[in-house]
Amino acid sequence: MKKNQIYLLSIVVFFVAVTAIVYNYNQKQKQKEGTVYALLDRKGPAANSKEWLEVKKKADDLMKALAADPTDTKASLKLAALFIQEARETGNFVYYDMAAMHQLNGVLKAEPSNFNALVFKSLIQMSQHHFADGLVTAHQAQAINPYNAYVYGLLVDGNVEMGSYDSAVGYADKMVSVRPDLTSYSRVSYLREIYGDYPGSIKAMKMAVETGGAGDEHTEWTRMQLGNLYEKVGDFKKADTLYNYSLALRPAYPYALAGLARVAMANGDYKKAIAYYQQADSLINDNSLKEELVDIYRQTGDTKKADETANAVIADYSKDAQAGVSDENIGHYADKELAYAYLKVGNTDKALEHAMLEYNRRPENIDVNEAVAWVYYNKGDYVKALPYIKTALKTNSKNPTLLSRAGLIYYKSGDKATAKTLLQQATTTNAYIGYALRTETTAALKAI
Repeated sequence: MKKNQIYLLSIVVFFVAVTAIVYNYNQKQKQKEGTVYALLDRKGPAANSKEWLEVKKKADDLMKALAADPTDTKASLKLAALFIQEARETGNFVYYDMAAMHQLNGVLKAEPSNFNALVFKSLIQMSQHHFADGLVTAHQAQAINPYNAYVYGLLVDGNVEMGSYDSAVGYADKMVSVRPDLTSYSRVSYLREIYGDYPGSIKAMKMAVETGGAGDEHTEWTRMQLGNLYEKVGDFKKADTLYNYSLALRPAYPYALAGLARVAMANGDYKKAIAYYQQADSLINDNSLKEELVDIYRQTGDTKKADETANAVIADYSKDAQAGVSDENIGHYADKELAYAYLKVGNTDKALEHAMLEYNRRPENIDVNEAVAWVYYNKGDYVKALPYIKTALKTNSKNPTLLSRAGLIYYKSGDKATAKTLLQQATTTNAYIGYALRTETTAALKAI
């Protein structure tokens, strides 16, 4: 065959292949556009609650409205909001984020500058840990409506996650000035905690709880954050009171049960702690609950259950991340979480791989730097851990777990004076920091 014939044949084959790819892509897009996302059944008592019946009725009405008029923007946005809230209620973020984004893509295709759609899109991107993308979308929404408080909340969240803490403070001030409420006060509280001001953080979180409706999921979640703050300053009695009160207002609330589990752990009642965690885990899809169970199983000598649970967490995180390769609406970045999960099974190489993936996305974030430092510590590479733990301490955070880890890293690096200061700060309030970490911390203090 002549060269020019081969050349022409190659061109024909190329265009046929491109045409096939474009056709298949368009077909997939059409299938996605025609997809209908139904509500998933809730677990436990929530499946029979009055609230769930109301949610199902609302979803059914909105879906009927969209079936009658697919261009009904208001119905699409309301359904997206419902899916976003259902993700919070059930922990099924992968499914409901995808369901909500499906609605938002339709709205934004018709109205690229729809403010509410952009706000919801940014919120979902943050949920998926695509923080840089979420910030871009939030700024687009802010340009359309600079007088909306919630969009400033998204700018707070995005800047915190990207490690731009000064910018986050500025946006939080703006948010409070526009609308002082649960969402703004809780962000002020979180920023105060980041900067090491626990009294100020507790005060702001109390204000957040007081402005919410008792029993509402958002309010009870905020009450859980207040309880967690009390845990970090070692006041488990107040934390216990808050968790029990939340359960009275919102029966079988999984995060209140998890709070009671931590209180039980602090009191050395591991049997009760396991029971609380198992109950919470049965009610919601949240790997953080399973990760806590891993530590308790390990601590009580049940290595088999610890390894099984840890490997299940790794598999779940990995599955979610892999899903995002084929669909940008699904994928969740979970590399920081995977780093800690791999540490729990002793795979420090995989832990470092995932910690560095997250670090390359967010090199200024203090939590990410703490994760990288702790992985290097577990690998026995204390010198490499030092610059990361220094960055993790840059906001003067007083988180007892961070201070313990930092103290141990400085101790192993030979700086006993700095180590002693940090380890003493970590233990001064008797906050619960985990059995293994506390054991190491106590031993290091005695050795110094």
